[in-house]
Amino acid sequence: MRFAPLLTLLLIGCVSTNAMVLNPSLKLAPVCPDGVLLYTDSSKVGQPYVEVALLNSQGDYSSTNESGMAKSQRKKAGELGANGIILGTITEPGTGAKVWRSLLGTSANRKGKAMAIYVAADSARVAAACPPITQARSK
Repeated sequence: MRFAPLLTLLLIGCVSTNAMVLNPSLKLAPVCPDGVLLYTDSSKVGQPYVEVALLNSQGDYSSTNESGMAKSQRKKAGELGANGIILGTITEPGTGAKVWRSLLGTSANRKGKAMAIYVAADSARVAAACPPITQARSK
């Protein structure tokens, strides 16, 4: 049972997000997750933006929630230099998948889609949300 804490850590809150970059020639500086805003709809952005990547997230339905998915998507978007995400759909596994998971231990994943975007006019907000890391001077 000494591996129980490790197993629990691996199973709880494990959401993975991958990205399909739309324009590989677009090179943006990384942004901290706190600098990535969530938008419920493209009309809420209110400023011109560039689509950076399509984000796909998934995690076991019993150990993930919408907040965990958003956190994972923010992290991935920030790594790509996006400073916003237009949220898409989140789908739940069907009843059959949940039953099979209970009986056979197979996966039953919650899935989420979103669009990572870059809003050029948002650079001041991002700079305030993501202060630079200062390194101690060596003596």
